[in-house]
Amino acid sequence: MDTLDQPTVLLPGDVRMPLLGFGTWQATGEAGHAAVLAALDAGYRHVDTATMYGNEAEVGRAVRDSGLRREDVFVTTKLPPDRVGRERETIEASLRALGLDHVDLWLIHWPPSAASDSIPVWRELLAARDEGLTRAVGVSNYGTAQLDELIQATGEVPAVNQIRWGPALYDRRRHAEHRDRGVVLEGYSPFKTTDLSDPVLTRIAAAHDVSPAQVVLRWHVDHGIVVIPKSVTPERIRTNADIWGFSLTAEEMRDIDALGG
Repeated sequence: MDTLDQPTVLLPGDVRMPLLGFGTWQATGEAGHAAVLAALDAGYRHVDTATMYGNEAEVGRAVRDSGLRREDVFVTTKLPPDRVGRERETIEASLRALGLDHVDLWLIHWPPSAASDSIPVWRELLAARDEGLTRAVGVSNYGTAQLDELIQATGEVPAVNQIRWGPALYDRRRHAEHRDRGVVLEGYSPFKTTDLSDPVLTRIAAAHDVSPAQVVLRWHVDHGIVVIPKSVTPERIRTNADIWGFSLTAEEMRDIDALGG
């Protein structure tokens, strides 16, 4: 599937981010390279890595080996919170490892342990964006009050907040808080946080002749939430990418939302 056929969300700076991405946490070495290559082959056009994952070189090599054009693959990496004061050095190291001249999205992986560091780190990300080292910048694992602190201090809204998310964690208010601020919500660990044998998911999966995992991914996409499933199993990678042949009804969406209590 061509990138343009996949649903995307628009980030500031006219950056289009595919709603379905491929997570690479714990996918290292040759297995990591093979998994990313399999994902790109299966149609994923968005790959999520991080300095902390120790696999940027494998991810970058897979992007090159895929034969896809650079502009057709959306690449995210993340700054570890212990790199406060070394932000520029860290993004340059990431780009060297990835073999790229820029990433599409750079995130602060976790809020810095010293709250006083939060705004200076955010300013460094903005500077990297302004210099073209990344097309967009955002955060990960931030609460709403922490987002507001950055916005109020700089007038710059994080493009994305990547947080743990899934049907059982669905929080209508938190979702709305992101939407109201213009921050794209990106969910990680969609399956780890979900009981895939839940009767609601199995019933909806049977109605569409798909797997409960595919239902969970489609639920994110139909909410406009970016989701980054991870797997190193080629068959599962392919199945997770195959969510474009069905969509959920409003009633099914409500039933899945209700799993979040």
